[in-house]
Amino acid sequence: MNKTTTKIRLLILLLFIMVAPKGIFGQFEDPVTVSSSAIQEARAGEVVDVVVTVDLDQGWYIYAIEGITEGPVPTKITVTGNSIDKVGVVQEPEPTVKFDEGFQIVVPYHLGSPQFIIPVKLKNDLNTGSIQLDVKILYQVCNNVLCYPPKEKLTSVIIDLEPGEPRPDRMRMAAETTVDFSGNIDLDSAIRKGFWSFIILALSMGFLALLTPCVFPMIPITVSYFTHQGEIEGRNPLKQASVYAVGIIATFTVLGFLLAIFIGASGANQLAANPWVNLFIGGLFIYFALSLFGMYEIQFPEGLRRFSMEREKKAGYLGTLFMALTFTLTSFTCTVQFVGLLLVAATQGQWFWPLLGMVIFSTAFALPFFFLALFPQFLAKMPKSGGWLNSVKVVMGFLELAAAFKFLSNTDLVWNWGIFSHYTVLTAWTVILLFTGLYLLGKIRLPHDSRVESIGVARMLLSLFFIVGSLYLATGLFGRPIHGLIYSYLPPRIESVSGAVITSQGSISESHHWYTDLETGLRESARTGKPVFVDFTGYTCTNCRWMEANIFTKAGVKERFNQFILVQLYTDGGENYRENQQYEIDRFGTAALPFYVILNSEDEELARFPGLTRDVKTFIKFLEIGIKSKG
Repeated sequence: MNKTTTKIRLLILLLFIMVAPKGIFGQFEDPVTVSSSAIQEARAGEVVDVVVTVDLDQGWYIYAIEGITEGPVPTKITVTGNSIDKVGVVQEPEPTVKFDEGFQIVVPYHLGSPQFIIPVKLKNDLNTGSIQLDVKILYQVCNNVLCYPPKEKLTSVIIDLEPGEPRPDRMRMAAETTVDFSGNIDLDSAIRKGFWSFIILALSMGFLALLTPCVFPMIPITVSYFTHQGEIEGRNPLKQASVYAVGIIATFTVLGFLLAIFIGASGANQLAANPWVNLFIGGLFIYFALSLFGMYEIQFPEGLRRFSMEREKKAGYLGTLFMALTFTLTSFTCTVQFVGLLLVAATQGQWFWPLLGMVIFSTAFALPFFFLALFPQFLAKMPKSGGWLNSVKVVMGFLELAAAFKFLSNTDLVWNWGIFSHYTVLTAWTVILLFTGLYLLGKIRLPHDSRVESIGVARMLLSLFFIVGSLYLATGLFGRPIHGLIYSYLPPRIESVSGAVITSQGSISESHHWYTDLETGLRESARTGKPVFVDFTGYTCTNCRWMEANIFTKAGVKERFNQFILVQLYTDGGENYRENQQYEIDRFGTAALPFYVILNSEDEELARFPGLTRDVKTFIKFLEIGIKSKG
């Protein structure tokens, strides 16, 4: 029996049970008993833990709350009441996991008498007396033979309010989480959990940021720069790498704080997305690439070199710090949610925790680049390194030249030149990879190269990699979809149609209309009854392009997008981008990109999803929350 047949038979069985008289199956009693409880007395403003106990007959089970995206109905518990200020995350016991023969998927479930704890914060302005909290549980109960249709049960708890101020030890959510399933960070919760908990969170966010695409262009830049540094006599590799890492930490923290204070929480993003800054970085990469090709030697002006030597005894640290600043500017284009929250907190007058968070985050962010700066310097000092090391430098020069087109296209997008377009950059990359492959084969010789008498196996395989990569990119010029990671670095293909934005494959699905004005989207939501999906994005945001190319184009996401009014708000260029920036900060308390929010037609928030994810199921779960909660 195949998977499809099994699911069809199970569905028929469920429908039959729903309509069949009870006598056909005998007088079965409900295998589920639900009860709820809470402490009998509390004060206004305190947190009360509502405990929901589900007693299951032998052999029966219900499905877990988390971990189910298809198939059976997951358990859902809600607590409502006029006295409630906030309901926390439901804390469920550790579920059992098994392969469900009926649904043909692995599912988490609960047996016996599982207890669920729901923290509920009471309003601060309540009067003494009795209050009622209503509890609703939706579940699907099954055994090894059959499943009953989903069912809801209602219970309630009564709490007597006593006079007095809320007690400090009863004001924190018992099941409060710092980071939820979609990556939303509760900064206040992180701070309340203490110093070391906050440090661990900042470190983990820093290391996770290294996995974002916007960091990758700095890898060849770092390797090529410090390869050159290693060739200069008198340079200490450990000191150079340390200055680079400390420079990244200092510029990331200080520059981020200064921009937040004087410009606003989005100040770092504004600087990184500034067309002049991107033009400068693009020109800088071209300048470095031409130097690696052997056109000239990079030297700072005589005055700066003398200034550096007078204070350090040895030249070189000024250039290293300059590279650290360049690294910081490129990484700010994809501010992750944690940094966005810290910068917003800084603009609101907080100092200690945002400063500590930025230092720890940037330390984790810079640590791998310390080793990346150290390694090529030692390679350059190896005996007989001249010939092959020059080849490494030239290859890195080609990669820097390719990276330059990324930053030039950022400037083009904001200023709307129409020169460094999607196809122009793709063509340039195709040619650059082809030239790199030909260079490794010895078909191209540059000033510092010696004649290639024979080609080693490693050199041959590497040249093959670049030539095949060039041919692969060339297929994209003729309309063939190429890998989403590559598309995330390319400028998007955008054309405006009737106030909506339509982008083709490689960015957002061509079958969807994206409004560029939230008010228009809300009016359309009121007309159609669909919730509004808001995408805060940027022309220069590589992580945004990655999500559009790798997540938005998945069949499950595209199918659910049909149930939304889609709105895209650019925060670094185009019409009303400053208003979009401030709206994101004022309403949602972050300056992160990308950032996704679901609203109903009344402009009420239903769900939010910050940043980049590689798990399409997690993103679909976020969309499902909006679809189910649209009312």
